[in-house]
Amino acid sequence: MRVLVDCRYIRPGRPDGIGRYTTGLVRALDRIAPVELLVSDPRQRDGLPDRPAHTLPAPTGAGEPLVARRVNRIVAGSPDAVVFSPMQTMGTLGRRYAVVLTVHDLIYYRHPAPPPWLPATVRAVWRAYHLSWWPQRLLLAGADAVACVSGATAGLVAAHRLSRREVAVVPDATDFHLPPGTPTRSRPPGNRIVYAGSFMPYKDVATLARAAARLPGHELHLVSPVPPGVRTELERLAAPARPVFHDGVDDDGYRALLDGATALVSASRDEGFGLPVLEAMARGCPVVVTDIPAFREVAGDAGVFVAPGDDAGFAAAVRALDTTWTQRSDAVRARAAEQTWDGAAGALQAVLERALARHRRRRGRG
Repeated sequence: MRVLVDCRYIRPGRPDGIGRYTTGLVRALDRIAPVELLVSDPRQRDGLPDRPAHTLPAPTGAGEPLVARRVNRIVAGSPDAVVFSPMQTMGTLGRRYAVVLTVHDLIYYRHPAPPPWLPATVRAVWRAYHLSWWPQRLLLAGADAVACVSGATAGLVAAHRLSRREVAVVPDATDFHLPPGTPTRSRPPGNRIVYAGSFMPYKDVATLARAAARLPGHELHLVSPVPPGVRTELERLAAPARPVFHDGVDDDGYRALLDGATALVSASRDEGFGLPVLEAMARGCPVVVTDIPAFREVAGDAGVFVAPGDDAGFAAAVRALDTTWTQRSDAVRARAAEQTWDGAAGALQAVLERALARHRRRRGRG
């Protein structure tokens, strides 16, 4: 089986969730069998195995629906070629190879409100796109199999009948694990709680700000850059507490924040996976999060769960960690240790094999 991975969604120098997912899977998958890389920028190879790379146009270009023609030339003469894309938007029209596309979440169909800081025309297009499921069905119809980062997302794909192909879970993972043999952690000094994520409306960061107002002596640290206007509102809701705005940190800085935190908190009302939750767990940082399917799937019994919008519940859950911190820390570390890139790569390898078999059957019938 000749495996090619679409690495064009990696943002050089600015790793995001899609980029981390791609990088982690490529490294682990390459340990099973050598892979080839599809890139649009040579810098996307940084941190990846030294394997053959093929250049394609950027995935956001107007020619993306026809990119399969370029891939056809790359895999010509290889009947066992299969392409994995970490997104569902890779063009598949006219392809002559097997392909697996990925769905991370379907959040904006249930929470269509666009970021309020976007221009009015962009917000209008955003809403219009998420009024119907047919664009997703059209994209996924071009795949031999569909990968989802969680069972929660896979269940939504099935519930909305977005694909007639196999829908399998290829979970996210993290490189944030503490070194093997690290002893049980003690509760860090201070009372810092950390939120890492965007400020989209469905993230409901306002609930965290109101919870901070109920937690005298605690600091709410907000990791990501804050859009215009949002900072002032969060400061108002958190008063008399004073949130700490980091406006972005690198990985080392983020690890340091987690290592010094009482808890990672998230009041999000919808997620496809919940990578910041897993990252915190891997550092032995307890997590206090909303009771939604994706967070339940990631944290299991190790997490502390609160009803969406319940700021008093968040405050009470954080205070309760005063007497259970060490046990929660051990529990989240153990849970995170079960979720590895090697396990995800093994799941992906099996999906790729089944996708290739399906493609061969279709070609045979053709």
